[in-house]
Amino acid sequence: MGEEEIKKLEERCKELAKKLGGLTLISQGSVMRQPPSAWRWTRKVSGKTVSRGLSAEQAALMKQAIANQRKMDGIIDELRVLSQELVFALPGKAAGRKIPNLR
Repeated sequence: MGEEEIKKLEERCKELAKKLGGLTLISQGSVMRQPPSAWRWTRKVSGKTVSRGLSAEQAALMKQAIANQRKMDGIIDELRVLSQELVFALPGKAAGRKIPNLR
């Protein structure tokens, strides 16, 4: 892999790391409406399903937190693949090359 491709990988890794920093609320689970005007958040804890009632405002925040979790999972998956490509692209040059700081 050439220097240009390595630099592109490094830059993409930095971009993804910045995106992770912008996610504030994160949660797993799902939010469902419960008639007539209630909401329920459900998730797995130690292999068991756990639920909790939510207000409409809490449900909206939890939906955003779940969406952020999914976005974060996608970013991490991509960052993992790129990191592996980057590490394996460096073997012959690793001794004299500074490892990129993603912060």
